[in-house]
Amino acid sequence: MSLFVCSIASGSNGNCYYVGNETEAVLIDAGIPCKEIETRMKRSGLSLQNVKAVFVSHEHTDHISGLPVLAKKHQLPIFITTPTLRNSKLRFEKELLNDFSGDVPVIIGDLTVTAFSKRHDAADPYSFTVSGNGVNVGVITDIGRACENVIGHFSQCHAAFLESNYDEEMLLKGSYPWYLKNRIRNGQGHLSNREALDLFLGHRSQQLSHLFLSHLSRNNNCPKLVEELFTTHANGVKMIVASRFQESAVYQIQGLSKLAPNNFDVHVSQPQLTFTFDSSL
Repeated sequence: MSLFVCSIASGSNGNCYYVGNETEAVLIDAGIPCKEIETRMKRSGLSLQNVKAVFVSHEHTDHISGLPVLAKKHQLPIFITTPTLRNSKLRFEKELLNDFSGDVPVIIGDLTVTAFSKRHDAADPYSFTVSGNGVNVGVITDIGRACENVIGHFSQCHAAFLESNYDEEMLLKGSYPWYLKNRIRNGQGHLSNREALDLFLGHRSQQLSHLFLSHLSRNNNCPKLVEELFTTHANGVKMIVASRFQESAVYQIQGLSKLAPNNFDVHVSQPQLTFTFDSSL
C-alpha cells in the first residue's frame, strides 16, 4: 500500500512533481523543458510511459513552459481549467484538453486527483491531492496564505510538497523593488518559511511521513536555512528540500493506517470524473 513521489523540479525557474503507483502516474505542472523532464525522470528510474496525465495548477510560466512540447510529444492528456488555459496563451491539440473543477475527484486508473482552490495571484489557481493505495499526497505550492482549503487538505496527507518560498528577513533586506516584495507577501503570492512551519506544526497529520519543502526563492531563501528550520521541528517526519537544479530521490510513501478524523470536511459538489486512457499510448 504505497505511492511513489519525486520532485522533478521545484523553484521559480520551473516546477514539476511526480506522483504514481507501480504502473500509473500523474505530473503536477510542467514548468521546465520537455527534454529536461525526460532527462531527470530517466535519471530517477521513472518512466514517462507510466504518466497518464498532467494537471496544471495555474498559468504562470514556471508551471507551464514545458507543457506544449511534453504533451504533444508524448500525447499526454492535460487537465487545465478554462480560465487558466485562456490566460496561459498556449495552444494544445483539442483532443488532449480536459477541464476539471475544484473538489471534484478525477479518476486516473487507480489514482484519484482532487483539485482545491487556493489564494494566489493567478486566474484560477488550484493545488492538488493525489490519492491511491490508501495514501494521500499533497502538492501545495504557490499559496498566499494557508486558507481553510489548504489546511484541510494538508491535514489529510501522508506526504506533501509544501511551499516554503522565502525568508522574511531576506526578502525585506533584498534587492527586489517594494512592489514585488509586497506582491510576494501580501497573502496572494507565496508562503514564507515561518508560515509553512506554522502550517506544519499546527495541522500535520499523525500519518505524515515525508515533507518536501518546495518552490524556494533563489534570491530570498536558502536551502540550508530551510533544512535547519524544519529539521529542528521534524518530530519523525522526513524533511526534503526540493531543488531547482535537479530531481529529488524517489520516495515510497506508505499508507500505514487510516488518517485520524479532523474538523475539516471536503464536500464534493459533483460526481467524480473518471478519465479513461489508452494504455497502448
